[in-house]
Amino acid sequence: QVQLVESGGGLVQAGGSLRLSCAASGRTLSTYVMGWFRQAPGKERELVALISWVRTIVYADSVKGRFTISSDNAKNIVYLQMNSLKPEDTAVYYCAAGTKIARAVGEYAYWGQGTQVTVSS
Repeated sequence: QVQLVESGGGLVQAGGSLRLSCAASGRTLSTYVMGWFRQAPGKERELVALISWVRTIVYADSVKGRFTISSDNAKNIVYLQMNSLKPEDTAVYYCAAGTKIARAVGEYAYWGQGTQVTVSS
């Protein structure tokens, strides 16, 4: 069992930056694939980035070059550094843990409660 808690969301102007954190308890993150997802109003939840225990990293095309996912296994925390934010990045961002390198929401068994990111134009 894994418990995930996100933090770091907020309101930022377009072009600004935020860093999201996902703190895990219960099991070590190094045994999971960790994903950041987001869901905007009226849209489906989508993968933003993932990192595996062998450091495989995948990004959504829409965030490549702007977002960076990283993990600190000693602290059991996963980060999402978001730079050059755009209004279309506005969404609730969720941290999730799974056992496969996958984009599908259904492949992730554990989820945090989400943190709101709002980018103003």
